[in-house]
Amino acid sequence: MAYLAVADDRKIYFEHYPGRLLPVVLVHGWGMNCRVWDTTLVALQEAGHAVVSFDQRGCGNSDRDFPVISIEQSAADIAALLRHLGIGRAAVNGWSLGGAVAVESARILGPACAGVVVTTGATPRYTQAPDFPAGNPPGSTAETVALLRADRANFLWALTQGVFAVEQSPQVLQWMWSIFMQASPSADAALLQLDTLDQRATLAALEAPVLSIVGGKDAVVPPDICRAAGKLA
Repeated sequence: MAYLAVADDRKIYFEHYPGRLLPVVLVHGWGMNCRVWDTTLVALQEAGHAVVSFDQRGCGNSDRDFPVISIEQSAADIAALLRHLGIGRAAVNGWSLGGAVAVESARILGPACAGVVVTTGATPRYTQAPDFPAGNPPGSTAETVALLRADRANFLWALTQGVFAVEQSPQVLQWMWSIFMQASPSADAALLQLDTLDQRATLAALEAPVLSIVGGKDAVVPPDICRAAGKLA
């Protein structure tokens, strides 16, 4: 197992699969880990791409007790990980909250970012604003965290069932719930950021090409958020 120290003695877990084509960094959503990308990983490998995936702070096999867990820190961890691996240029694909991480990492990487994919990403905003009608009601992520703190296991079980647009087997549901349950409550700090995060200026200023994938039946990230991201890019 491979780890990179990114904050004093605290480490993130990562996987690096070499390939002859452009490296792709896979960024999981809130409370998940890199295993959710396994199907995508295989497809990218078969196409010849190098792949880098990692567990964000507080998630999966990464340390749980980071002093700071945020979207910005996860983006900085991507830049540090690419430097560590000697990768000079890569594309970044982020799912859900990972979409916001991917956009911020593209800003940090600059010319070293070959492209950004936001897969039903929580960017440019997750909540509504006077000039941004898409998204969830203001304060919705704070409400989510309050519910998590009241009954974490059962809330995450309900979320697991709500993530999928089509019916899944009990085994798949149990698998995803078990991933959620590995994440530390400290990871909630990044989720709370979605109440106020606004990446419209960042997204519009990116020089790298951006692909926004819209989940038409997504019950977590409203499709209009992803459409707004596509228009800004």
